[in-house]
Amino acid sequence: MSEREKMLAGELYDPLDAELVEGRTRARDLCQRLNTTAEADTGERRRILRDLFRRGGDTVWMQPPFYCDYGTNIDLGERVFFNFNCVVLDVCEVRIGSFTLFGPAVQIYTAMHPMNAELRRMQEFAKPVEIGSDVWVGGGAIILPGVHIGSRTVIGAGSVVTRDIPERVFAAGNPCRVIRDITE
Repeated sequence: MSEREKMLAGELYDPLDAELVEGRTRARDLCQRLNTTAEADTGERRRILRDLFRRGGDTVWMQPPFYCDYGTNIDLGERVFFNFNCVVLDVCEVRIGSFTLFGPAVQIYTAMHPMNAELRRMQEFAKPVEIGSDVWVGGGAIILPGVHIGSRTVIGAGSVVTRDIPERVFAAGNPCRVIRDITE
């Protein structure tokens, strides 16, 4: 397996592999271009977003600055919204459903590091993150590797999501926990 294939499979991999370094450089260059566009330059922003994301760049609504590791591991549904200063460490796949909203400074992490210090010097691994449709993630929330958040759920601002959260609930805190069901 290539280092990229190992990375996407959640196995230990070498982050200094040339193909991976090239992929991160590409994404960071695109993010830098995105983050310096003028508000009125919607055409250029759309072109960059189409190039950056695997899927969803055609309809994503983005308030720069935005940062990610690869972009190509981010799969967006229709009309996802990222407010200012969001970070997505997409070492593994990040799937986000349609009409999901992220408040400012939300961070999504897939990257993990071994507990063994010697191994940590040379390798890392990751776990995918999946967020359903119609989810609202409040500002400053952090979503950790391997987490699944169900559709129509609301995550409170500042929460640290360490485990799966079911659909149609309000969850908040550190660690994030279900507070109550959401009823229509």
